[in-house]
Amino acid sequence: MQPSAVWAMKPLPDITAAEFRAWQELLETRSGMVLNEQRRAFLQTTLGKRLRELGLDSYASYYQQVTDGPRGAVEWSHLMDRLTVQETRFFRHPASYEYLAGYLRERLEQLERGRAWQLWSVGCSSGEEAYSLAVVAAEVQREAGLEGRRFGVTGTDLSLSALARAREGRYGARRVGELPAELLERYFLDQSDGSYQVCESLRERVCFARLNVLELERAPQRGMDVIFCQNLLIYFRRWRRREILSRLVERLVPGGLLVIGVGEVADWRHPQLQPVADERVLAFTRKG
Repeated sequence: MQPSAVWAMKPLPDITAAEFRAWQELLETRSGMVLNEQRRAFLQTTLGKRLRELGLDSYASYYQQVTDGPRGAVEWSHLMDRLTVQETRFFRHPASYEYLAGYLRERLEQLERGRAWQLWSVGCSSGEEAYSLAVVAAEVQREAGLEGRRFGVTGTDLSLSALARAREGRYGARRVGELPAELLERYFLDQSDGSYQVCESLRERVCFARLNVLELERAPQRGMDVIFCQNLLIYFRRWRRREILSRLVERLVPGGLLVIGVGEVADWRHPQLQPVADERVLAFTRKG
């Protein structure tokens, strides 16, 4: 019998207070993720499943493994995939995309001057938000009679498995079920297994890359016209949320748009930003 099979049958002890604190500190230091006491059971369940898969018998031995140099970096990536909630969908907050469409219509003259739009989905998960941004940009340009889809979308996330799914660009019928029929027909190809593939002409405008938002100062993204950062900041402490947002502001062009998840920050202001006049969204434009 393999060791993993033995431990799969042997119940693991509850994580101790000291072990929980050690994992809390490691997670916050490396990723910024904050796990409070209410999420202790979630952490224990997630770690326990991975311990059984690896045939380990203690949280301490697994802690040692994920902090063990290059070998540990690979396992750390697996663990982050388990701990980050990757629940998303196309056009998750419709009002934000409605505002985005209007904003882009007002910036069509940029395209006439030869400058393509650059949009960024921060914390893109499995790609729905990034492709939603691409659809909006493509639709605005199509309506204006502009050919060539003069835009690029970047999606970044910490999870390698989520990025792999995003690059594939294939989604089950349930994931695209709320899309208007005309958009589904225009930008997706139905597959024999019932899934839908993002069309090649749209996929080629979207790229995906791994990025830890704690390392934004080293991020290559610059000169962004639009940055969406929704449903990501909830994982971080208030001071770190503000730090992340300030870093994102630096990457906006004058007049650029920053869209945040409603309710993710309270009473936040930045001297270089102007709040948009739409109570349905939490968004700002960078002053010129």
